[in-house]
Amino acid sequence: MDVPSIAIQALHQADIQLESAAARIATAGTISPNGINLDIVDLSAEMVTLMSAQTLFEANLATLKTADQRLKSLVDIKT
Repeated sequence: MDVPSIAIQALHQADIQLESAAARIATAGTISPNGINLDIVDLSAEMVTLMSAQTLFEANLATLKTADQRLKSLVDIKT
């Protein structure tokens, strides 16, 4: 498997983490019609998850940019 494919898979994984954490944060404190708290969310843990996913995105985007630059250099050398 090549580096760009691995980076793209990691970007997809980070996207899933972001979506999941955002959904949990959005439902924080939801109250049912009979007054029962349906979902208790640890907001600090969800923020850590969001920050982790952001870092994962940034690292994999840097990997993709580097792979793109290397490929461009190889094409430039060949031509």
